[in-house]
Amino acid sequence: MRRRNAPIPIRSGRTEFLKINAARREWRDSYHWVLSLTWPQFYLFLIATYLLINAVFALFYVARGDAIAGVEPGSLPQAFFFSVETLATVGYGHNYPATAYGHIVVTIQIFVGMVWFSVMTGLIFVRFSRPTARIVFSRAILIGNHDGRLSVMFRVANLRHTSMVDAKFHLMFSRDEHVVEGEEIRRFYELKVYPTRMARFPAALTIRHTIDETSPLFGQSRETLEECDAFFLAEVISVETLMAAPVESQQDYAVEDIRWGERFVDIYEEVDGGKLQVDYGRIHDTEPIPGV
Repeated sequence: MRRRNAPIPIRSGRTEFLKINAARREWRDSYHWVLSLTWPQFYLFLIATYLLINAVFALFYVARGDAIAGVEPGSLPQAFFFSVETLATVGYGHNYPATAYGHIVVTIQIFVGMVWFSVMTGLIFVRFSRPTARIVFSRAILIGNHDGRLSVMFRVANLRHTSMVDAKFHLMFSRDEHVVEGEEIRRFYELKVYPTRMARFPAALTIRHTIDETSPLFGQSRETLEECDAFFLAEVISVETLMAAPVESQQDYAVEDIRWGERFVDIYEEVDGGKLQVDYGRIHDTEPIPGV
């Protein structure tokens, strides 16, 4: 029988997929793997590779007891610290290669050190310079009346203190459906939202989708959405002005995140001089819709 590989976990929002019988990561994916690490994991990776390189070369140095002058034969700690000094090209002068073997190992380590420092410098620069979207989504998605029509609503806010530009807003709706052949499949619908695009996105917005006869949500209720295991996926794609680079952010909503018959509280207030004050502390706050 064909051997089954260990599952590969992949997380998408709050859903975790386990890929089986899929190709494992190749060495060419190492760059992508390193960039996908969290900052604590990345720091641990830096420390581990640094210690590993020095430990390996320390073993080479102790393999020949007379390779390095001033290092006691067989002393791994002294060989390790000599390796650290060599990797950093410090060269205090107390220890130095004493044989041809020692010179060869030192030459190889200096070359490896230059490559390692160059690669790590590039990775650190990429991680620090990579643009990110500091977008917060409302914790809940609402279904209630707006301007006399049933609507789906969620709120997004720009946490940066500079305006995002060319912001585009999307809302995907997904549910299980039965097809003619009798099987159950997952279907995805792109919902028409308003606004779909904003030239500038400085603060916070409420994004809405009107549930009319053309909407896949038309005629749906709390019970029917639970039965078909429905969920929503909200997305914001915009351009970060300081780096002039596109960024995106997503938030998924399950059925239990839907609040019926509610609306978001007003967070804008006009103050002196025509300025608009935005209360970010109430981004997630909702209230019942009057008359519902």
